[in-house]
Amino acid sequence: MTVRPPIAMLAELTHRCPLSCPYCSNPLELARQEQEIDTETWKSVFRQAADLGVLQLHLSGGEPASRRDLVELVQAARDAGLYTNLITSGIGLTERRLKELDEAGLDHVQLSLQGTDAEMADRIGGYRGGFDRKMQVAGWIGAIGFPLTLNAVLHRKNLHQLPRAIEMAVEMGARRIEVATVQFHGWALKNRDTLMPTREQAREADAIVKAARARLKGTLVIDYVPADYHSDYPKRCMGGWGTTGLNVNPEGRVLPCHAAESIPHLVFDNVKDVDLHKIWYEGAAFQAYRGTDWMQEPCKSCDRKTVDFGGCRCQAMAILGDPDATDPVCIKSPHHGALQAQTEAHASAPDGDLVYRKAPGRSIPESVG
Repeated sequence: MTVRPPIAMLAELTHRCPLSCPYCSNPLELARQEQEIDTETWKSVFRQAADLGVLQLHLSGGEPASRRDLVELVQAARDAGLYTNLITSGIGLTERRLKELDEAGLDHVQLSLQGTDAEMADRIGGYRGGFDRKMQVAGWIGAIGFPLTLNAVLHRKNLHQLPRAIEMAVEMGARRIEVATVQFHGWALKNRDTLMPTREQAREADAIVKAARARLKGTLVIDYVPADYHSDYPKRCMGGWGTTGLNVNPEGRVLPCHAAESIPHLVFDNVKDVDLHKIWYEGAAFQAYRGTDWMQEPCKSCDRKTVDFGGCRCQAMAILGDPDATDPVCIKSPHHGALQAQTEAHASAPDGDLVYRKAPGRSIPESVG
Protein backbone atom coordinates (compact mmCIF):
# COMPACT_ATOMS: atom_id res chain seq x y z
CA MET A 1 0.00 0.00 0.00
CA THR A 2 1.04 3.62 -0.46
CA VAL A 3 1.98 5.10 2.90
CA ARG A 4 1.09 8.76 3.23
CA PRO A 5 2.40 11.16 5.89
CA PRO A 6 0.51 11.17 9.20
CA ILE A 7 -1.93 14.00 9.82
CA ALA A 8 -1.80 14.02 13.61
CA MET A 9 0.46 13.05 16.48
CA LEU A 10 -0.51 12.39 20.08
CA ALA A 11 2.27 13.42 22.45
CA GLU A 12 1.73 11.70 25.80
CA LEU A 13 3.89 14.03 27.84
CA THR A 14 3.45 12.21 31.14
CA HIS A 15 1.48 9.49 32.88
CA ARG A 16 1.25 11.59 36.03
CA CYS A 17 -2.36 12.56 36.74
CA PRO A 18 -4.32 13.98 39.69
CA LEU A 19 -7.37 11.91 38.73
CA SER A 20 -7.83 8.18 39.24
CA CYS A 21 -10.42 7.41 36.56
CA PRO A 22 -11.55 3.76 36.57
CA TYR A 23 -11.81 3.82 32.75
CA CYS A 24 -8.23 5.03 32.17
CA SER A 25 -6.96 3.65 28.86
CA ASN A 26 -3.28 4.16 29.62
CA PRO A 27 -1.22 0.94 29.90
CA LEU A 28 -1.18 -0.99 33.14
CA GLU A 29 2.51 -0.19 33.60
CA LEU A 30 2.78 3.59 33.83
CA ALA A 31 5.93 5.62 33.23
CA ARG A 32 7.35 7.41 36.25
CA GLN A 33 8.51 11.03 36.14
CA GLU A 34 12.20 10.11 35.96
CA GLN A 35 11.48 7.98 32.86
CA GLU A 36 9.88 10.82 30.88
CA ILE A 37 11.79 12.20 27.92
CA ASP A 38 13.14 15.70 28.53
CA THR A 39 12.19 19.08 27.13
CA GLU A 40 14.83 19.19 24.40
CA THR A 41 13.93 15.72 23.15
CA TRP A 42 10.27 16.69 22.88
CA LYS A 43 11.23 19.83 20.97
CA SER A 44 13.22 17.71 18.52
CA VAL A 45 10.27 15.33 18.14
CA PHE A 46 7.95 18.24 17.32
CA ARG A 47 10.32 19.47 14.60
CA GLN A 48 10.62 15.96 13.19
CA ALA A 49 6.83 15.60 13.22
CA ALA A 50 6.38 18.83 11.27
CA ASP A 51 9.02 17.74 8.75
CA LEU A 52 7.23 14.41 8.41
CA GLY A 53 3.98 16.17 7.48
CA VAL A 54 2.09 16.17 10.79
CA LEU A 55 -0.35 19.09 11.00
CA GLN A 56 -2.06 18.58 14.38
CA LEU A 57 -0.32 17.96 17.70
CA HIS A 58 -2.39 16.70 20.62
CA LEU A 59 -0.68 17.22 23.98
CA SER A 60 -1.94 14.60 26.38
CA GLY A 61 -1.08 12.40 29.35
CA GLY A 62 -1.93 11.59 32.12
CA GLU A 63 -2.35 15.25 32.82
CA PRO A 64 -0.05 17.37 30.62
CA ALA A 65 -0.29 20.25 33.10
CA SER A 66 1.83 18.08 35.41
CA ARG A 67 4.80 19.03 33.20
CA ARG A 68 6.42 22.25 34.40
CA ASP A 69 7.73 22.86 30.89
CA LEU A 70 4.27 22.77 29.27
CA VAL A 71 4.35 26.41 28.14
CA GLU A 72 7.83 25.94 26.68
CA LEU A 73 6.68 22.82 24.83
CA VAL A 74 3.66 24.62 23.36
CA GLN A 75 5.94 27.42 22.18
CA ALA A 76 8.28 24.89 20.54
CA ALA A 77 5.37 23.16 18.80
CA ARG A 78 4.08 26.50 17.53
CA ASP A 79 7.56 27.43 16.30
CA ALA A 80 7.61 24.12 14.38
CA GLY A 81 4.36 25.13 12.66
CA LEU A 82 2.08 22.63 14.38
CA TYR A 83 -1.55 23.20 15.38
CA THR A 84 -1.65 22.50 19.10
CA ASN A 85 -4.48 20.97 21.12
CA LEU A 86 -4.18 20.55 24.90
CA ILE A 87 -6.09 17.52 26.25
CA THR A 88 -6.60 18.19 29.96
CA SER A 89 -8.66 17.51 33.06
CA GLY A 90 -8.15 21.16 33.99
CA ILE A 91 -6.52 20.20 37.28
CA GLY A 92 -3.15 21.94 37.49
CA LEU A 93 -4.14 24.86 35.26
CA THR A 94 -4.46 28.37 36.64
CA GLU A 95 -5.75 31.47 34.90
CA ARG A 96 -2.20 32.79 34.70
CA ARG A 97 -0.88 29.57 33.19
CA LEU A 98 -3.67 29.49 30.61
CA LYS A 99 -2.80 33.04 29.59
CA GLU A 100 0.85 32.00 29.25
CA LEU A 101 -0.24 29.09 27.06
CA ASP A 102 -2.28 31.51 24.95
CA GLU A 103 0.75 33.76 24.52
CA ALA A 104 2.86 30.73 23.60
CA GLY A 105 0.44 29.95 20.78
CA LEU A 106 -1.84 27.19 22.07
CA ASP A 107 -4.63 26.79 19.52
CA HIS A 108 -7.28 24.67 21.23
CA VAL A 109 -8.27 23.06 24.53
CA GLN A 110 -10.05 19.74 25.05
CA LEU A 111 -11.50 19.52 28.56
CA SER A 112 -12.58 16.20 30.05
CA LEU A 113 -15.90 15.76 31.83
CA GLN A 114 -16.38 12.84 34.23
CA GLY A 115 -19.94 13.82 35.14
CA THR A 116 -22.33 16.75 34.91
CA ASP A 117 -22.45 17.43 38.65
CA ALA A 118 -19.92 17.38 41.46
CA GLU A 119 -21.23 14.18 43.03
CA MET A 120 -20.82 12.13 39.85
CA ALA A 121 -17.70 13.80 38.48
CA ASP A 122 -15.76 13.66 41.74
CA ARG A 123 -16.76 10.06 42.31
CA ILE A 124 -15.68 8.91 38.86
CA GLY A 125 -12.48 10.98 38.82
CA GLY A 126 -11.59 10.02 42.37
CA TYR A 127 -10.78 13.65 43.14
CA ARG A 128 -12.83 15.64 45.62
CA GLY A 129 -13.43 19.20 44.36
CA GLY A 130 -12.44 18.28 40.82
CA PHE A 131 -15.74 19.27 39.22
CA ASP A 132 -15.80 22.75 40.76
CA ARG A 133 -12.22 23.29 39.69
CA LYS A 134 -13.04 22.09 36.18
CA MET A 135 -15.92 24.56 35.90
CA GLN A 136 -13.62 27.37 37.00
CA VAL A 137 -11.08 26.38 34.36
CA ALA A 138 -13.85 26.24 31.73
CA GLY A 139 -14.70 29.84 32.60
CA TRP A 140 -11.09 30.93 32.13
CA ILE A 141 -10.89 29.08 28.81
CA GLY A 142 -13.98 30.92 27.58
CA ALA A 143 -12.75 34.31 28.81
CA ILE A 144 -9.39 33.91 27.08
CA GLY A 145 -11.12 32.76 23.92
CA PHE A 146 -9.65 29.31 23.33
CA PRO A 147 -11.71 27.13 21.00
CA LEU A 148 -13.07 24.38 23.25
CA THR A 149 -13.97 20.72 22.88
CA LEU A 150 -15.70 19.00 25.77
CA ASN A 151 -14.85 15.31 26.13
CA ALA A 152 -17.46 13.27 27.99
CA VAL A 153 -16.61 9.64 28.69
CA LEU A 154 -19.86 7.79 29.30
CA HIS A 155 -20.63 4.42 30.87
CA ARG A 156 -23.33 2.63 32.81
CA LYS A 157 -23.05 4.94 35.81
CA ASN A 158 -23.37 8.26 33.98
CA LEU A 159 -25.00 7.67 30.58
CA HIS A 160 -28.22 9.15 31.95
CA GLN A 161 -26.34 12.47 32.13
CA LEU A 162 -25.72 12.64 28.36
CA PRO A 163 -28.46 15.23 27.63
CA ARG A 164 -27.07 17.53 30.33
CA ALA A 165 -23.50 17.05 29.04
CA ILE A 166 -24.60 18.27 25.60
CA GLU A 167 -26.37 21.24 27.23
CA MET A 168 -23.21 22.10 29.17
CA ALA A 169 -21.14 22.09 25.98
CA VAL A 170 -23.50 24.66 24.47
CA GLU A 171 -23.50 26.76 27.66
CA MET A 172 -19.69 26.76 27.75
CA GLY A 173 -19.53 27.95 24.15
CA ALA A 174 -17.75 24.77 23.07
CA ARG A 175 -17.45 24.21 19.35
CA ARG A 176 -17.42 20.46 19.71
CA ILE A 177 -18.28 17.69 22.15
CA GLU A 178 -16.85 14.21 21.97
CA VAL A 179 -19.40 11.77 23.33
CA ALA A 180 -17.15 8.78 23.98
CA THR A 181 -18.69 5.60 25.34
CA VAL A 182 -16.06 3.90 27.46
CA GLN A 183 -13.53 1.81 25.53
CA PHE A 184 -12.28 -1.24 27.40
CA HIS A 185 -8.52 -1.01 27.14
CA GLY A 186 -5.87 -0.76 29.84
CA TRP A 187 -7.23 -0.12 33.31
CA ALA A 188 -10.84 0.02 32.08
CA LEU A 189 -10.84 -3.76 31.73
CA LYS A 190 -10.65 -4.02 35.53
CA ASN A 191 -14.00 -2.19 35.74
CA ARG A 192 -15.85 -3.81 32.86
CA ASP A 193 -18.57 -5.31 35.07
CA THR A 194 -19.23 -1.94 36.70
CA LEU A 195 -18.95 0.33 33.66
CA MET A 196 -20.40 -1.72 30.80
CA PRO A 197 -23.57 0.03 29.57
CA THR A 198 -26.69 -1.98 28.93
CA ARG A 199 -27.95 -2.46 25.38
CA GLU A 200 -30.90 -0.21 26.22
CA GLN A 201 -28.54 2.55 27.35
CA ALA A 202 -26.51 2.19 24.17
CA ARG A 203 -29.57 2.50 21.93
CA GLU A 204 -30.87 5.46 23.94
CA ALA A 205 -27.49 7.20 23.55
CA ASP A 206 -27.65 6.63 19.78
CA ALA A 207 -31.05 8.32 19.67
CA ILE A 208 -29.99 11.24 21.90
CA VAL A 209 -26.94 11.95 19.76
CA LYS A 210 -28.92 11.72 16.51
CA ALA A 211 -31.55 14.17 17.78
CA ALA A 212 -28.96 16.57 19.21
CA ARG A 213 -26.98 16.62 15.96
CA ALA A 214 -30.11 17.67 14.07
CA ARG A 215 -31.14 20.23 16.71
CA LEU A 216 -27.69 21.80 17.15
CA LYS A 217 -26.44 21.72 13.56
CA GLY A 218 -24.34 24.83 13.04
CA THR A 219 -23.96 25.37 16.79
CA LEU A 220 -22.18 22.30 18.12
CA VAL A 221 -20.34 19.46 16.39
CA ILE A 222 -20.94 16.12 18.11
CA ASP A 223 -18.34 13.39 17.65
CA TYR A 224 -19.67 10.06 18.82
CA VAL A 225 -17.90 6.88 19.88
CA PRO A 226 -20.75 4.36 20.36
CA ALA A 227 -20.78 1.36 22.67
CA ASP A 228 -18.97 -0.92 20.25
CA TYR A 229 -19.56 -4.11 22.27
CA HIS A 230 -23.23 -3.61 21.41
CA SER A 231 -22.56 -2.91 17.71
CA ASP A 232 -22.73 -5.14 14.65
CA TYR A 233 -19.61 -3.75 13.02
CA PRO A 234 -16.35 -2.52 14.59
CA LYS A 235 -15.02 1.00 14.47
CA ARG A 236 -12.35 1.88 11.93
CA CYS A 237 -9.67 2.17 14.56
CA MET A 238 -7.23 5.03 13.93
CA GLY A 239 -8.64 5.34 10.41
CA GLY A 240 -6.59 2.26 9.58
CA TRP A 241 -3.43 1.09 11.34
CA GLY A 242 -0.42 3.28 10.53
CA THR A 243 -2.31 5.48 8.05
CA THR A 244 -3.30 8.75 9.71
CA GLY A 245 -1.62 9.21 13.09
CA LEU A 246 1.00 8.13 15.59
CA ASN A 247 1.57 8.35 19.34
CA VAL A 248 4.72 9.07 21.30
CA ASN A 249 4.55 7.83 24.88
CA PRO A 250 6.21 9.52 27.89
CA GLU A 251 9.34 7.38 27.54
CA GLY A 252 9.70 8.13 23.83
CA ARG A 253 8.35 4.92 22.32
CA VAL A 254 6.42 5.53 19.10
CA LEU A 255 3.12 3.67 18.76
CA PRO A 256 0.62 3.20 15.92
CA CYS A 257 -2.20 3.71 18.44
CA HIS A 258 -2.67 4.56 22.09
CA ALA A 259 -3.16 0.96 23.26
CA ALA A 260 -0.69 -0.77 20.93
CA GLU A 261 1.66 -1.75 23.77
CA SER A 262 -0.96 -4.32 24.83
CA ILE A 263 0.08 -6.42 21.81
CA PRO A 264 3.06 -8.36 23.17
CA HIS A 265 4.87 -9.32 19.96
CA LEU A 266 5.22 -5.74 18.67
CA VAL A 267 8.56 -3.95 19.01
CA PHE A 268 8.44 -0.16 19.25
CA ASP A 269 11.23 2.18 18.20
CA ASN A 270 12.18 5.08 20.46
CA VAL A 271 12.64 8.67 19.34
CA LYS A 272 15.79 8.83 21.43
CA ASP A 273 17.35 6.30 19.04
CA VAL A 274 15.55 6.47 15.69
CA ASP A 275 14.34 9.37 13.54
CA LEU A 276 10.54 9.78 13.44
CA HIS A 277 10.50 9.65 9.63
CA LYS A 278 12.20 6.24 9.61
CA ILE A 279 9.89 4.94 12.34
CA TRP A 280 6.75 5.98 10.44
CA TYR A 281 7.77 4.52 7.10
CA GLU A 282 9.87 1.52 8.16
CA GLY A 283 9.11 0.72 11.82
CA ALA A 284 8.11 -2.91 12.37
CA ALA A 285 5.19 -2.00 14.63
CA PHE A 286 3.74 0.30 11.98
CA GLN A 287 4.17 -2.26 9.21
CA ALA A 288 2.55 -5.06 11.25
CA TYR A 289 -1.10 -4.27 10.44
CA ARG A 290 -0.90 -1.75 7.60
CA GLY A 291 -3.14 -2.50 4.66
CA THR A 292 -4.86 -5.87 4.33
CA ASP A 293 -2.15 -8.48 3.65
CA TRP A 294 -2.03 -9.51 7.33
CA MET A 295 -5.72 -10.40 7.48
CA GLN A 296 -7.21 -13.78 8.27
CA GLU A 297 -10.66 -14.94 7.18
CA PRO A 298 -13.37 -13.73 7.27
CA CYS A 299 -11.70 -10.30 6.90
CA LYS A 300 -9.48 -11.38 4.01
CA SER A 301 -12.38 -11.90 1.61
CA CYS A 302 -14.84 -9.43 3.17
CA ASP A 303 -16.17 -6.45 1.20
CA ARG A 304 -15.69 -4.31 4.33
CA LYS A 305 -11.98 -4.98 4.70
CA THR A 306 -11.06 -1.49 3.48
CA VAL A 307 -13.93 0.08 5.42
CA ASP A 308 -13.03 -0.96 8.96
CA PHE A 309 -9.73 -2.83 8.33
CA GLY A 310 -10.79 -5.73 10.53
CA GLY A 311 -11.61 -3.46 13.46
CA CYS A 312 -9.42 -2.84 16.49
CA ARG A 313 -6.26 -4.95 16.85
CA CYS A 314 -5.97 -4.10 20.53
CA GLN A 315 -9.57 -5.11 21.15
CA ALA A 316 -9.01 -8.45 19.42
CA MET A 317 -6.01 -8.91 21.70
CA ALA A 318 -7.92 -7.92 24.85
CA ILE A 319 -10.91 -10.18 24.18
CA LEU A 320 -9.45 -13.11 22.24
CA GLY A 321 -5.75 -12.97 23.02
CA ASP A 322 -5.08 -12.84 19.25
CA PRO A 323 -4.39 -9.44 17.65
CA ASP A 324 -4.60 -10.97 14.16
CA ALA A 325 -8.20 -12.08 14.63
CA THR A 326 -11.28 -10.30 13.36
CA ASP A 327 -12.48 -7.84 15.98
CA PRO A 328 -15.19 -9.91 17.74
CA VAL A 329 -17.49 -6.87 17.70
CA CYS A 330 -18.00 -7.65 14.00
CA ILE A 331 -21.12 -9.66 13.29
CA LYS A 332 -19.09 -11.71 10.77
CA SER A 333 -16.59 -12.83 13.41
CA PRO A 334 -17.00 -16.43 14.59
CA HIS A 335 -16.58 -15.04 18.11
CA HIS A 336 -19.32 -12.40 17.85
CA GLY A 337 -22.00 -14.48 19.54
CA ALA A 338 -19.76 -15.30 22.48
CA LEU A 339 -18.87 -11.62 22.87
CA GLN A 340 -22.54 -10.64 22.87
CA ALA A 341 -23.23 -13.15 25.63
CA GLN A 342 -20.28 -11.86 27.64
CA THR A 343 -21.40 -8.28 27.07
CA GLU A 344 -24.88 -9.02 28.43
CA ALA A 345 -23.29 -10.67 31.45
CA HIS A 346 -21.05 -7.65 32.10
CA ALA A 347 -23.93 -5.21 31.59
CA SER A 348 -26.19 -7.07 34.02
CA ALA A 349 -23.51 -7.62 36.68
CA PRO A 350 -24.23 -6.19 40.15
CA ASP A 351 -23.19 -2.57 40.60
CA GLY A 352 -19.84 -3.10 42.33
CA ASP A 353 -17.18 -0.78 43.68
CA LEU A 354 -14.94 1.07 41.27
CA VAL A 355 -11.31 -0.01 41.05
CA TYR A 356 -9.47 3.29 40.87
CA ARG A 357 -6.29 3.90 38.91
CA LYS A 358 -3.16 4.59 40.94
CA ALA A 359 -0.98 7.07 39.06
CA PRO A 360 2.79 7.22 39.62
CA GLY A 361 3.55 9.05 42.86
CA ARG A 362 -0.10 9.12 43.96
CA SER A 363 -2.01 6.98 46.44
CA ILE A 364 -5.34 5.36 45.68
CA PRO A 365 -8.12 7.86 46.56
CA GLU A 366 -10.59 7.47 49.33
CA SER A 367 -14.24 7.09 48.41
CA VAL A 368 -15.69 10.38 47.25
CA GLY A 369 -19.34 9.61 47.09
